Amino acid sequence: MEPTEKTYITVEAEINVPILLVWKYWTSPEDIVSWNNASDNWHTPRAENDLRTGGKFKYRMESKDGTMGFDFEGIYDEVIFHEQINYTIADGRKVKVIFSDMNSLTELIEIFEAEDTHSVEMQLSGWQAILNNFKKYAETNYQQSIPA
Repeated sequence: MEPTEKTYITVEAEINVPILLVWKYWTSPEDIVSWNNASDNWHTPRAENDLRTGGKFKYRMESKDGTMGFDFEGIYDEVIFHEQINYTIADGRKVKVIFSDMNSLTELIEIFEAEDTHSVEMQLSGWQAILNNFKKYAETNYQQSIPA
């Protein structure tokens, strides 16, 4: 049996928020539960995050009607604060998250190994939707924190 070549998918966003706050919003369980969903009919009721090399994370993702749900979990392979997070999802796939400081905004790029169950287009769409939701959450929270 010949080994199959892995497919990698990239999603990205420019977030109009300084990198220190983007990092906080991305990694804090209190924030993760507010943005980690691809659509309004899903949510993340619980998040655990031990953000260190060798640490574990676990996000409970559920449909709001309670008919579906799963744990998105894994182990951090490398954490470079305010720069990059590499992790392995529980199913063995690899993910790299790159944070780039662009003065008053932050570029966030996720590169992940595709799985074989869903189409590449569906995976790209889902992960980009979550990233877009994160962008909206981060920018809204940041704007609300600036004194008038």
